[in-house]
Amino acid sequence: MYILLVSWCFNIIAAYFGIALQASTNDASCDSVVTTPPHSLKDANNPAGLLSIAEGTLKEFLSKATGTAVDWVQMPGMKPGPDSVGIFAISQSCSGVAARACGLVSLEPTKIVEILKDRPSWFRDCRNLEVFTMFRAGNGGTIELIYTQMFAPTTLAPARDFWTLRYTTTLENGSLVVCERSLSGSGAGPNAAAAAQFVRAEMLPSGYLIRSCEGGGSIVHIVDHLNLEAWSVPEVLRPLYESSKVVAQKMTIAALRYIRQIAQETSGEVVYGPGRQPAVLRTFSQRLSRGFNDAINGFNDDGWSIMNCDGAEDVIIAINSNKSLNSTPNAVNALPLLGGVLCAKASMLIQNVSPAVLVRFLREHRSEWADFNVDAYSAVSLKAGSYAYPGMRPTRFTGSQIIMPLGHTIEHEELLEVVRLEGHSFAEDNAFLSRDIHLLQLCSGIDENAVGGCSELLFAPINEMFPDDAPLLPSGFRVIPLDTKSSDTQDSLTTNRTLDLTSSLEPGPATNHIAVDAPSCPNIRSVLTIAFQFPFDSNLEDNVANMAHQYIRSVISSVQRIAIAISPSGLIPAVGPKQSPSSPEALTLAHWICRSYSYHLGAELLRSEPPVGDSLLKNLWQHQDAILCCSLKSLPVMIFANQAGLDMLETTLMALQDITLDKIFDETGRKTLCSDFAKLMQEGLAYLPAGICMSTMGRHVSYEQAVAWKVLEADESTVHCLAFSFVNWSFV
Repeated sequence: MYILLVSWCFNIIAAYFGIALQASTNDASCDSVVTTPPHSLKDANNPAGLLSIAEGTLKEFLSKATGTAVDWVQMPGMKPGPDSVGIFAISQSCSGVAARACGLVSLEPTKIVEILKDRPSWFRDCRNLEVFTMFRAGNGGTIELIYTQMFAPTTLAPARDFWTLRYTTTLENGSLVVCERSLSGSGAGPNAAAAAQFVRAEMLPSGYLIRSCEGGGSIVHIVDHLNLEAWSVPEVLRPLYESSKVVAQKMTIAALRYIRQIAQETSGEVVYGPGRQPAVLRTFSQRLSRGFNDAINGFNDDGWSIMNCDGAEDVIIAINSNKSLNSTPNAVNALPLLGGVLCAKASMLIQNVSPAVLVRFLREHRSEWADFNVDAYSAVSLKAGSYAYPGMRPTRFTGSQIIMPLGHTIEHEELLEVVRLEGHSFAEDNAFLSRDIHLLQLCSGIDENAVGGCSELLFAPINEMFPDDAPLLPSGFRVIPLDTKSSDTQDSLTTNRTLDLTSSLEPGPATNHIAVDAPSCPNIRSVLTIAFQFPFDSNLEDNVANMAHQYIRSVISSVQRIAIAISPSGLIPAVGPKQSPSSPEALTLAHWICRSYSYHLGAELLRSEPPVGDSLLKNLWQHQDAILCCSLKSLPVMIFANQAGLDMLETTLMALQDITLDKIFDETGRKTLCSDFAKLMQEGLAYLPAGICMSTMGRHVSYEQAVAWKVLEADESTVHCLAFSFVNWSFV
């Protein structure tokens, strides 16, 4: 009867998914891996076949956890010692990506198994884990068929899902084991339409081995071995999906840290204030992280739909009319949303700045990138349920930001805090009325010396005395470092030293690249993902959408400018040896610009004493007029701008090469330029009357006059590019 019941349950599940289950056999590329004999897979469509798969999974997992089935090497930056959380290793020369951990935890094995099996509670990237069936194996263990969904960390790649068998059993020596592996087939899970947003990934034999210690506590072995199907993501992101180090940081280390955190809280070693229980603070952190992940991924089954996608800037506007901000189904502080929630999000590549340094700067200098009135809009909307459009009650930010700590993890890799932003109304009748804003903020990965998967700054507006079930609508930043590729080294160094002045020109000989010391120009590449959420009334949907689009573009521009400012290269282009004329570096190009100006206009561009050497480049960079250069191609693109030029265009040197000349003029300006272009090319000089140009943020910029001239190379006959100087420009 028992076998018939198990068989009946299994047939229902198999029919539900429309697949024939069998173990994946792609785990054989590690030479010493123990592989399940093929004959044991033939009867996978019955309970005995599943038990055979489970036993094979157990054998392979144990060979990885305590044996040499995988070629393990020590995790970089994680040296074992008395203060270490555990011993960590990653794989090399192995199919997929794998990580292993071993540590001592002062909890009983059964409690550890309970915690680790609840993957969404400790693994922030786990969206959902659903057990579709569970039955007892003949040896006293349990076999479960599980469908798991994982969040994508950026907006640039789809999320992952898994269809796995999980086997829990007790070994002869009393150790508890939980092992898991993927089952083959394309079963979509509970909702085929929702699963279309996922890429099916593979879990190779992985799991947990927990041994009880005589003196109390347990020794925990963890193995995570995955194939994340890196082919399905853009090439620039593939290091995230092909790195065992990333798996270790996000899963293996996170699991061990979490159970150690629970152990210390259980023993009373962790004391938080003001009066909040550790479990409540953990829940706040999880809700902030999950809400941010929900916004980034925008799953259809959560009610999200794309409202607008700006292909030129990769800014996505998504809307959710079904969004609920309740922390529990019957929350006392439930907040009715008359319209829904709107999210503006984008991902981009940043270079030569540490993720920890960038996020720490964003945390400590909010006024450098945030708009207080936008913060006030979100805060007022959530507090009162009113959806006043930003600008109706303008508020002045005093610049004062007070950070009040709530709690932190045992290794301080994650901080939970309340931020108070002080503001006052512009209106005279409300001049003394405080309009302070309070944010619940989660900050992680800001220690440059720590090993972490990413750096994050997540925040949500709250009431001053927020209850445990306070509604949260998280926004924020996530910066994920990419592994350095050797092929990118020279390109990164050139970018660092010349600020990409000539990246749109024909490249010079590769051997002419500047040689610099690696420590002074670190080759750091990261993916920055930004998402901001706004509640709205259905009557104000279009207004809020426009505000959100403009705001995220402004934030992107500010963050890019900050990234350049705090990078080792700094704001002023560095100077190095002269390169070939087809690829001049900063000083050479600056010299050509100034000399050509004098040649055509009979006056000096830099009106002070004629500078020489590095001072010429510095003075040109700090010139009050916006100076731009564009290439001489069929579609001219920007190749250089001084600081005033970058400010006028509201862009960065890295993004400059994506701007074409026609984009910066309005229709009248384009017509004027076309009519004077022949004169410019013939005489080398043209004066453009006062007019309007456009920044990359869509803002209008007025100027009193623009001067255009040909930039000549050293031989004074070859035209290198065209230069423009916009005099007395200002935003309209």
